[in-house]
Amino acid sequence: MSGQTVSRRDRLRAQTSAEIKAIAMKLMADGGPDAISLRAIAREMGMTAGAIYSYFATRDDLVTTLIGDVYTSAVTVAESARDAVPDDDPGGRIMAWAQAMREWAVANPEGFRLIYGDPVPGYRPPEDSPGKQAELRACTGLIGLVADAWPSARALQPADREHRWSDFDPDLVARVRADFPDLPPAAVALTLRVWGRMHGLTALEIYGHLRALTHDPGSVYLDEMRDLIASLGLGPNTGRRPTANG
Repeated sequence: MSGQTVSRRDRLRAQTSAEIKAIAMKLMADGGPDAISLRAIAREMGMTAGAIYSYFATRDDLVTTLIGDVYTSAVTVAESARDAVPDDDPGGRIMAWAQAMREWAVANPEGFRLIYGDPVPGYRPPEDSPGKQAELRACTGLIGLVADAWPSARALQPADREHRWSDFDPDLVARVRADFPDLPPAAVALTLRVWGRMHGLTALEIYGHLRALTHDPGSVYLDEMRDLIASLGLGPNTGRRPTANG
């Protein structure tokens, strides 16, 4: 047999690990971040506490894995959608990223809440965690979208507001100046506003506020993204139609 063949024991371990993570997400969906508990998961699965600790030594280890899985999934979807649009269509790339992130969130509401909702009480993520790496990819992706739009957007920014590098987190500044050395502080401020417009309606939808007011939140979101793209001076952009689920 090939040395790369996965043993039955490894398959069972992977299946159990996946089940543990699925139950943790269900517990969070039902009871919020506080509900994530290794002992509660063990009871749900009919395992002993000692057995579950052989998969995840602490609750924080489990949360770190969950956040890494969820955030990596989200940003991979967004990057793939963006990269399917030509580089010379910055508006289309923004639309693709935004629509992909919303569609991912609608399909994975518990995951959205885990990475963008209330923090898990007492949890502090390791600096080198997969979730931190995915967050960096998402941040870099958004800055890149604004960098591509900046030649058109620059002249449309408020003239009465002067941005300085000291306005922003030093780690963010260092990242921008290393990866996008030609971008000024005003472009970083614009990136935060773009993120807010993408994220805001999605959060309202996932937390049930938007759906209480409209049966078609997907179209509301699409119109907002079209307006966002126009506000960047990128011209009309029809974008993709909302999916059937929203």
